[in-house]
Amino acid sequence: MQKNDASCGLNTLKAAYLENKDQSLKDFFTFLKFPSISSEPSRNDETKKCAEWLKDYVAEIGFETELWDIPGHHPVLFGSWNGAGNDQPTLLIYNHYDVQPVDPLEKWHSMPFEPEIRDGQVFARGAQDNKGQCFYVLQALKLLMKKDKRLPINIKLCIEGEEECGSAGLALILEEKQEKLNADYLAVVDLGIRSKTKPSITLGIRGITTLDVEAFGSNSDLHSGVHGGIAYNPIHALVDVLAKLRHANGKIAIPGFYDDVVEMTQDELSAICFKFDDEEYQSMFGIKATGGEKDLKPLERNWLRPSLEVNGINGGYSGPGFKTVIPAIATAKISCRIVPNQEPQAVALKIANFLESRAPEGITIKVTPHHGSGKAVRSKADSKVVQAFAKALEEVFNEPCDFIFEGASIPIVTELTNAAKADLVLLGLGFADDNIHAPNEHFGVDRLEMGCLMMARGIELLKKER
Repeated sequence: MQKNDASCGLNTLKAAYLENKDQSLKDFFTFLKFPSISSEPSRNDETKKCAEWLKDYVAEIGFETELWDIPGHHPVLFGSWNGAGNDQPTLLIYNHYDVQPVDPLEKWHSMPFEPEIRDGQVFARGAQDNKGQCFYVLQALKLLMKKDKRLPINIKLCIEGEEECGSAGLALILEEKQEKLNADYLAVVDLGIRSKTKPSITLGIRGITTLDVEAFGSNSDLHSGVHGGIAYNPIHALVDVLAKLRHANGKIAIPGFYDDVVEMTQDELSAICFKFDDEEYQSMFGIKATGGEKDLKPLERNWLRPSLEVNGINGGYSGPGFKTVIPAIATAKISCRIVPNQEPQAVALKIANFLESRAPEGITIKVTPHHGSGKAVRSKADSKVVQAFAKALEEVFNEPCDFIFEGASIPIVTELTNAAKADLVLLGLGFADDNIHAPNEHFGVDRLEMGCLMMARGIELLKKER
């Protein structure tokens, strides 16, 4: 395709988008108003209503739709349009409609389920993660269908309602739904780009396993004066054991932890953009990039190496005033990000054995892995689907597309890729400062447009010429 042809195609799509922009924003606000917090049972009815609204919305675009109801879980919306014929490829697109809890509510500058536009940004829970990115996918499909009365290729949609709490429901039915999910390509549209002016595609994400750690001491809380110096404090024990997880150089100290880690080749590394601005990072987040393995660069540590973080510690009294106790129990939550070839269950077992075997005398330590773990996944820069969306991003941004990795996890991706038997591309227009999972989450109105154009052009570029 010549550059002027690409520009003409993009301009046509942009003009079509702008014609419907006002109605699109109204529809987006409706989507955002559903408090579809998957982890809060009190929101189950609203989460179901959100799924039903989506089903109707996707059906209006021209898709066959169905809700996959899973007992004890939130439904999955599946949509399909197969009008391009057997000689055209099929693209499966994954999004999720559930969102994170809103706490602490007092930190929000506007109500999290009453979306507002301020300085060109839509503020609401889910504005970026993942309703914003899901919505521009739907707008791209709507735009293409309106423009041509058909889509260039066959499209399937898998929009789930439990990504934020582990995707357990979708995981349960993947084997049963393999035939319906089967596709040539899979686009997971739940990622971001590292620069507001430079496009990028993610070639890999880390897996995850999470664990609860409990340290048990006495059979009830004890007076710290009467028992101090006699009873072993479970908080002290827990902190001491957790500190043993790392060496001074940042490497994880668990025996055999790195046994399955495979280093990338120089050719593979040369395709990746590892550019990192320490000052910008510190300015944005108020902290220096000093975590992890100290002999590696920041993005190597975050993208290519496993990490282990203590996400929370609790025990004793932490309210106002003072209460002099030695608590009976102390607890911690741990997450471990893993890389290809590391199995979540095997890693969790190594962590559990390490911590439990190091409990000091008088203390019992119990480690319980959570459900909802996931493996790491990587895709190839030269695959057709990656190249199609890289080209689409170059057109939208008028800049060459970088290839990057992501340190975060989407646990269902590996299982969904295997079920669909598809080549994977990881996409998205999220920014690091969009405040996802935090108060005042936001997403730019301009990125709704850019995302729509990215998806529409990528879909067009996947079409096989007859």
